Amino acid sequence: MSLLWFLVVGLVAGWLAGVLVKGGGFGLVGDLVVGVIGAFLGGFLFSTFGVSLGGGLIGSIVVATIGAVVLLFLVRLVKRA
Repeated sequence: MSLLWFLVVGLVAGWLAGVLVKGGGFGLVGDLVVGVIGAFLGGFLFSTFGVSLGGGLIGSIVVATIGAVVLLFLVRLVKRA
């Protein structure tokens, strides 16, 4: 996947995660960062559990979004402590 597609997937995943987790977004750059880190986290989690959603664009967005949601959940847990 090219760098441009990776950034687009990260941006979409970060935005979707911000909508799903309920809270103020982090802006364009913040959503991109959350989405990209979430993509790595989601890829790690899915490969650890042996789950595959395929190699398409939609599968990548779903994995990245799930990873970004997990990341936002963890960030908010740490922020409250």
